[in-house]
Amino acid sequence: MKKDFFKYQAQTTPHPLAMEISHAEGSYIYATDGKRHLDFVAGVSACSLGHRHPRVVNAIKKQLDQYMHVMVYGEYIQQPAVELTKLLATHLPHPLEKTYLTNSGTEAIEGSLKLARRITGRSEIIAAKLAYHGNTMGSMSVMGFEERKQAFRPLIPDIHFVSFNDENDLEKITDKTAAIILETIQGGAGFIEPKNDYLKKVRKRCDQVGAILILDEIQPGFGRTGKLFGFQNYDIIPDIIAMGKGMGGGLPIGAFTASAKMMDQLQDHPKLGHITTFGGNPIIASAALATLQELTESDVMAATLEKEKLLRSLLIHPLIKEIRGLGLMLAIITDSPEIANQIILKCQEKGLILFWLLFEPRAVRITPPLTITTEEIKEGCEIILDTLDKIHSNKTIT
Repeated sequence: MKKDFFKYQAQTTPHPLAMEISHAEGSYIYATDGKRHLDFVAGVSACSLGHRHPRVVNAIKKQLDQYMHVMVYGEYIQQPAVELTKLLATHLPHPLEKTYLTNSGTEAIEGSLKLARRITGRSEIIAAKLAYHGNTMGSMSVMGFEERKQAFRPLIPDIHFVSFNDENDLEKITDKTAAIILETIQGGAGFIEPKNDYLKKVRKRCDQVGAILILDEIQPGFGRTGKLFGFQNYDIIPDIIAMGKGMGGGLPIGAFTASAKMMDQLQDHPKLGHITTFGGNPIIASAALATLQELTESDVMAATLEKEKLLRSLLIHPLIKEIRGLGLMLAIITDSPEIANQIILKCQEKGLILFWLLFEPRAVRITPPLTITTEEIKEGCEIILDTLDKIHSNKTIT
């Protein structure tokens, strides 16, 4: 299978991890060689409830017996999509009440950018340096990392950048600005949290000049920071939120939410202002609904903060310079990319899955399923610390 993988399936890097998967359950992924791997990544924050959560699996099976795709998005009334968007509205602050369902996070970003331009009639979009919002052309245009963009230029024009957490840059938001788009917590940059009421100050500036505030909740969203959405930790309300990843319980989905007044502007002038064939797919929506129900009806979200404390208390080592992030959106920061690479690769050999961040090469991602147990956290941390000890010993000898 590995030979066919490299021959027929397009790759994203020259050296993928290439582990052959047999099955997955709970917090573990099993390889075809029979080896069990504790998952500290959750499909890059996508499997909020772990692998094959019974509530999600049952919802999928139930919907499969009724119908799958029947019509393009927005024409037929399909119960899973209606219930999902209604439940989202009940857990979001006013006026965030109307949701457009897409197939992925990057599509949610594309829709959000279009909606902001439609609402304001302006073209300028402001984004943050080292931001990552997806990899389609619009989302790539607001990526704050030129090295990943230059091969695909020209991209969307009239995009400008500010430094995240730099209040002085907020003057760049003017009456020519359609929107500023920010990750609530910067992901690819190294899990950077907003400081000193930064998001509140952005919100105030947007209000002053009539610009739209879009928050990208694709990584922080769906319980990962102890709240359903990351922005709920910072006492602000954006105009549009984009979501994805952890929303679908392991299935592909995205969405963007705004007020009804704003969202209704995609209906007309022109009609079909935003369209998708498979957005709101009933199988996917059923999985997302089950995920949202489980998150909001259990103590899973609240427990993430206690699990964060446990991780921070255990992961103390001379090679760990700091741990960034909130809840179960954490990143170990090391001295060098070489150390980070060693940790990730050697831990996989020992049965622990870790991963990189896009733009911070010294970082090691820790984003396990929110359902991970205390015992599993301790098991994973023992592997990390043992690996760090060996790296540190070799480094000292050298």
